[in-house]
Amino acid sequence: MGYGSIKQTVYNRIMEDILSLEFRPNDIINEKDLVERYGCSKSPVREALLSLCNERVLRSIPRYGYEVVRITTDDIREMLQYRYILEGGLLSTCYDRFSERQIRQLEVIDEKCSASDKEVWEHWKHNTNFHLQLISLCNNNYAVDALTKTMDALKRAYAQLYWNMLDDSSLSMDTRHHGKIIECLRQKDLDNLLLYLREDLSDFGGVNAGVDLILEKITLPRL
Repeated sequence: MGYGSIKQTVYNRIMEDILSLEFRPNDIINEKDLVERYGCSKSPVREALLSLCNERVLRSIPRYGYEVVRITTDDIREMLQYRYILEGGLLSTCYDRFSERQIRQLEVIDEKCSASDKEVWEHWKHNTNFHLQLISLCNNNYAVDALTKTMDALKRAYAQLYWNMLDDSSLSMDTRHHGKIIECLRQKDLDNLLLYLREDLSDFGGVNAGVDLILEKITLPRL
């Protein structure tokens, strides 16, 4: 296995341990412990830790270690407001140009969301794919990259804040507006498309999330 592959493996293992709450918010981890835990040399561990710091998953504390960054409800609120502006803004420019084939692609992904409502991370993967596909059809690669990073951060928020509260109804609630979003695209109905997108984002974390998004106060420009 090459050096780059080892670094990526270590990166993935650290992320898995954060998502599974082996490493909890505000925990301190260090290079020595990780070298022993993953059975590799210091260099790929150090590189993986630096990458995670750059992505604000960890925070470096000189001469002490690396702190697992805690995601707050305020962080979630800001990320979801950002998503509404990003996704809603882009859809406002191209909502009337979706072909039936493209709309059907979204339906297939939504069917996978419904079929995976018993397993948290499988459901999360399909929900993420739904929104990434929705934005990718607007032909803006920069926006897709930005949304991908935001969804990765929200995935950690799921693990940190909602893991113990999640149940089947919470997972189903997260995607209950997908069908309405799809139908609005089919009908070329922008006003209701933005309404259901807002409702979809407001469902993040299920009924116990406790995140007041105040998305109705955001007015998207019509470009």
